[in-house]
Amino acid sequence: GRDNDWPAELSGGQRQRVALARALLHHPGLLLLDEPFGALDAITRIAMQQLLERLWLRQPRTVLLVTHDVEEALVLSDRVLVLANGGTARDLRIDLPREGRRGNARLTAWKEELLQSLLPESPAEKAC
Repeated sequence: GRDNDWPAELSGGQRQRVALARALLHHPGLLLLDEPFGALDAITRIAMQQLLERLWLRQPRTVLLVTHDVEEALVLSDRVLVLANGGTARDLRIDLPREGRRGNARLTAWKEELLQSLLPESPAEKAC
């Protein structure tokens, strides 16, 4: 019901849905997404992640997702590459079923491991 509205009249989530629809319009074999949900509130972000997943399940394609959100990468991906210092710091293959990933114990452990590897050491930790 918002098809005649101008972009400025749409919410952030609605604008993201339009951007995703535009990207999928010509059925690309490769979909490039750079921080697609970064500016969204937590609930809308999860809804958009679920929408992307449903669309991918209907029409599988290669998706390259760039994100700073570790959980988002783990939930949406089959493979997570952590880039640091001009190279690949970690190459993690996600072998969990897509359903029920959020809250899965292995996913939670990977998330903690990746976050710890990404966080800089504090000056107090360096002294130890």
